[in-house]
Amino acid sequence: MSFVRAVRLRVPSGAAKPGPSIGQALGPLGINMAQFCKEFNEKSETLYNKETPLRVELRAMSDRSYTFEIRSPPTAWLVKRAAGIDKGPTSPSIESPSGFITPEMVYQIALIKQADDNRWHLPLEGIARSVIGTARSMGIIVKEEAVEDDGGSNKQD
Repeated sequence: MSFVRAVRLRVPSGAAKPGPSIGQALGPLGINMAQFCKEFNEKSETLYNKETPLRVELRAMSDRSYTFEIRSPPTAWLVKRAAGIDKGPTSPSIESPSGFITPEMVYQIALIKQADDNRWHLPLEGIARSVIGTARSMGIIVKEEAVEDDGGSNKQD
């Protein structure tokens, strides 16, 4: 039983079905698609909401056995969800932003991303900067929520 190849897939949580997208990746390795879909759905249903796109790294062995690891959803998907938009803009621009997220949302996304096995060693600040960069490239601005005040004076009477 020796390692053959690692395959990366993007599969919706709890909704994996044997089909062309999974078949093209697993077929040449001789892995039973129905068995993989069943195991993936069982494991992912408890972790994430149904239909959440998840990254999966599958390691195939020479005896047609396999192991797989479920990773967090893509950063862009998490940012769009936090901004409340379904689809990113066709031409993103900071001058005409397509949405806004708060630093607290960036922190929550960074925590989700840090939970991945391949990011445990990275500082949370670095992951948060990466999330901000992804948001900026999508035309989404990170800013503090506007605070209502009495004309800009912070004096107390």
